[in-house]
Amino acid sequence: MRRFTPVVAVITIAAIQAACAGSGSEPLAPPSASSDTRGQSEVRRIEIHDACDPKTFNATLGAGTCERSGGVKFSSFIEQLTKHQVAPAWRFSPVNLNIRLGQAFSATNLGGETHTFTEVEEYGGGVVPLLNQLSGNPNIAPECAALAPSDFIPKGGSSPPDTPEEAGVEKYQCCIHPWMRMTVTIHGA
Repeated sequence: MRRFTPVVAVITIAAIQAACAGSGSEPLAPPSASSDTRGQSEVRRIEIHDACDPKTFNATLGAGTCERSGGVKFSSFIEQLTKHQVAPAWRFSPVNLNIRLGQAFSATNLGGETHTFTEVEEYGGGVVPLLNQLSGNPNIAPECAALAPSDFIPKGGSSPPDTPEEAGVEKYQCCIHPWMRMTVTIHGA
């Protein structure tokens, strides 16, 4: 059984602070219905959720890590990951999205922590080694190793709209919380 020790806590704090520090971007406006050049009428919204408790997350990881009311205490978050390899409240909704070719979609952060919505070839670990270990994702997804500051989505922020140009299946994950995953299936015209 994996144990959460003071040494692990220090490593976790440093890694999460490094991942979230200096995201360098102001929250983007939530996506709204708009027309694109192919006549599609809306940007499909994906919601990013978490349930961090600001008192315990900020005490452990630093001020500003969690900005919301109430939630899951940091120790319970680590316990959930240790036992189940996921913290269920940290998720994308929906988990599977079906869209038409040319239809745009965007992810909006409704949680209290910073997240990413990163397209990956294959799911893998993210930028926080302890969260990778506890979630059973020891191998970092290459796309997560190449993040830019603009890839981090703060509370209330949104990813830029993505409009796929070919049919198929795309995979997305959070590169901070690597169990947060979804697929987008793009159907032809």
